[in-house]
Amino acid sequence: MPELKNKVAYITGGSRGIGYGIAKTLLNHNMKVAISSRDKENARRAASKLSKDESMVLALQSNVSSLDAERKSVKAILDYFGRLDVLVANAGVGHLASIENLTEAEWKETIDTNLTGVFNSVKACIDPLKDSKGYIITIASLAGTNFFANGSAYNASKFGLVGFSQAIMLDLRNYGIKVTTIMPGSVATNFNNHSVSESDAWKIQPEDVGDIVADLLKMHPRTLPSKIEVRPLMPPR
Repeated sequence: MPELKNKVAYITGGSRGIGYGIAKTLLNHNMKVAISSRDKENARRAASKLSKDESMVLALQSNVSSLDAERKSVKAILDYFGRLDVLVANAGVGHLASIENLTEAEWKETIDTNLTGVFNSVKACIDPLKDSKGYIITIASLAGTNFFANGSAYNASKFGLVGFSQAIMLDLRNYGIKVTTIMPGSVATNFNNHSVSESDAWKIQPEDVGDIVADLLKMHPRTLPSKIEVRPLMPPR
């Protein structure tokens, strides 16, 4: 089975929510992690909470909607850790509104972050992941297969992300690079300005997604679960 100790993961949007939960889990498996946020101070605070050992965590400021910013982040990771083994493309936003009320700016930010942002992260990481025969994990959503009212921008971004992820899986497998998209249902995070409370206990927890990522990384190299749907067992009636 693959050895995770000292392997390096880049987690976009890793300062909170699902990304933070994944970072915490991978550190518990003795991996090194780089986490990015659009806000440098948020990334630094999260990195400090994750580990007091600066050799294990790197905080980065990057907006995934910029390919140049993502290339600079990957260069910083290679300069700091000397390698890159895993990309977790997690950064995302959600603007939920009827098409009558959805603004052009909200549409653009959703697509630029949730879809084009993943393209940018992947493009920036391909060469070092070829060297390491690494892994790309995209965090999509059940909204990438289940459409709903007020979800035109979010649905479009996540439907597109699922298709993108499955296509690049076929593009990159011959280099030994694995690609998996994880499609969670309701997760207990601050996504879309939600305040997490005890009432969210029924939801998937960020560390649950972290466990899925760790299990994927530990799986035998001959096997590739290319798409994983995950949902709460018992949602409220």
